[in-house]
Amino acid sequence: MFVAFLKLGLTSFGGPIAHLGYFRDELVLRRRWLDDAAYAELVALCQFLPGPASSQVGFALGLWRAGPLGALAAWAAFTLPSAIALVLFAMAAGALEGPVAQGVLQGLKLVAVVVVAQAVWGMARSLTPDRQRASIAVLAIAAIVLLPGAIGQILAIGLGVVAGLLLCRDLPLPPAAVVHFPVSRRMGVIALGLFTLLLVGLPLLASAGDSHGLELFAGFFRAGALVFGGGHVVLPLLEAETVATGWLSPEVFIAGYGATQAVPGPLFTFAAYLGAAGTPSPNGLLGAAIALLAIFLPGLLLLIGTLPFWNSLRSRPLAQAGMRGANAAVVGILGAALYNPVFTSAVLSSLDFALAVGGFVLLVVWKAPPWVVVVMLATTGGILGMLGG
Repeated sequence: MFVAFLKLGLTSFGGPIAHLGYFRDELVLRRRWLDDAAYAELVALCQFLPGPASSQVGFALGLWRAGPLGALAAWAAFTLPSAIALVLFAMAAGALEGPVAQGVLQGLKLVAVVVVAQAVWGMARSLTPDRQRASIAVLAIAAIVLLPGAIGQILAIGLGVVAGLLLCRDLPLPPAAVVHFPVSRRMGVIALGLFTLLLVGLPLLASAGDSHGLELFAGFFRAGALVFGGGHVVLPLLEAETVATGWLSPEVFIAGYGATQAVPGPLFTFAAYLGAAGTPSPNGLLGAAIALLAIFLPGLLLLIGTLPFWNSLRSRPLAQAGMRGANAAVVGILGAALYNPVFTSAVLSSLDFALAVGGFVLLVVWKAPPWVVVVMLATTGGILGMLGG
């Protein structure tokens, strides 16, 4: 489990939507740990919950495959590569400046286009095979266009569930994908109770005492608990918890955000940089560890608390119809994200478009491993940046 997710942690560029594409390619298509239907159900569940969706999906897969230790191994292996890189950046105050670095960053953005396009292509073929579910995917795209952001994603999946109940009840039912999680209802209730206790109690303890470490943990826990959609959505909350409170300057914050775009893995590891770069103590390695644990903990607690109840609901016929609609909505969400922000922020010229198409052909037609596409596009971007500079 650790080796499988370490590979993903070292090569998964492009943000949470792209990560889901990497996960599908490695764990659904290559390793065949589960099928597209079960994978899409996990994605739909994690989209409903606050926190980093891709990390929650990875944690859930580790939990299902190898129990609690497998979940921790999956989370650590996917998270640590980017967290370590960002802590080193905070301590060494590097660059990511100049035409070559900007070219490499542009190449990595094109990797995201390729991976998300592959995910949309593959999941659409298996999860929207008929008129009903294809229409639900289009409905989800419309919801995202009319109401951008995390709220739109939640609305799209909610509409998908309702449309599935109306349109997918009479469809032939394929064998249900059974994914058993070793989490009891009692453990789920405990996890939800612990989440609520920490969310309410940490600010009270921090305000009553004089411990910056406790304030740091409380601030990053709050950021991880109150953001839906993950990824870039968490940045305003992190800015409010760090820059607005005087823990670090806007310049240091922006430099770390730029560095985060150039490393693989979840964007939430930006918290490790912020914890390490802050001026009050604890900072450095201890500050990074506190911030990293605090920002991921609420999403994982909510996931553990939700899984046992979701398992019982998904086995019922009506729940299966609703989940089919949610699965189709996930395809629509991925399709909308492929255009904006992935395509619109990465494809800035006809040359970018040609490189993205070439990467897609390598990945889909030639079946090249994702890391090969990452290396090729990043290297090409660096060379073009050097020539242009």
